[in-house]
Parts: sequence; structure tokens; C-alpha cells
Amino acid sequence: MQETAQEYRQRIINNLQGQDPLKVQAATAGRLGRMISGASKQKLAKQPAPGKWSTNEILAHLAECEVVFGYRLRAILGAPGTPIHGFDQDKWATAGNYAARDAKKSLALFRAVRSANLDLLHGLKPEQWKQCGMHSERGEESIETIAQMIAGHDLNHLRQVETLMGRKPAGKQR
Repeated sequence: MQETAQEYRQRIINNLQGQDPLKVQAATAGRLGRMISGASKQKLAKQPAPGKWSTNEILAHLAECEVVFGYRLRAILGAPGTPIHGFDQDKWATAGNYAARDAKKSLALFRAVRSANLDLLHGLKPEQWKQCGMHSERGEESIETIAQMIAGHDLNHLRQVETLMGRKPAGKQR
């Protein structure tokens, strides 16, 4: 059974287990870099099962999601209440040929956009964290909720990459 949009939001936020979302976000690129360091192109391109993403695909997804998250944050800050459009990640993966992407190039894009997005978040005034947009599937979402979802999304995909790279999934990030 497929989860609802609200169940997805809760599952992703629950990944945080009380961790600071900005600290999680700040650590993600480095963790990914360490995980893929020295991995062969074949290992990075290997899908664990039909229809399941390789490390190349996950990193391409993270890079493009970071661009989307950055746009959403800026759209909300510029026009609170703005519509936030959902997207079909599988269609984006197919259309963007994520399987053929270079993991290191995707990580470089992710790192650059994440740095800009963290700079933005760190500079927000307390009242700006409460500004909301209206997500087409999940309803009202504040900047604060989006920041939590970004971090939870990171942790979800970090676990996947750890498994693909043959590492034991790490516990709670410090």
C-alpha cells in the first residue's frame, strides 16, 4: 500500500529523531563524499534490484532536489502562501537520465547548492521560519517544516548509499 502525502512527511521528519536539521544538512555532503570516495564507476552505477536506484541515481536525485528545495524556500520567503508544486521523482530520474550521471559531478552540484541554501537558512529571522507555502500534495508547509524534511530526506538517502557502498548504516548522527 502506498503511503499518503501526510504519512510521507511524517516518515521523513521522523528520520531526524530529534537532531538539528541544519546540522544534519551541513554534514550530508561530506558524509556522501566519504562514502563514495574510491568507489568504482561500476559500483556507483549498480542498481541493488530492478527499479531501485543506484548511487549515481540517488546523488543525481539529491542534487536536483536541492535545487527544488532552494527554489521553494525562496518562493515562500518572497511571497508567503505561494503554491509549491510536487513532482514525480521517478519521471525526473527517467527524463534526466540519472542512471548515466556521474556521482562526483552530482555531489559537486549538491554541495554548491546546499551551501547556498544553508547560508539562506542561517540568515533567516525567527518569524521567517513560520512563513508557509501551499504544497500541491501535502498542504501547508512552513520553512521550518521544509528544513526538517530536507534533513530527513538526506538521512533516508544516506542510509541507502551506505547500504549500496557496503557500509553498515550509521546510527544517530552527532
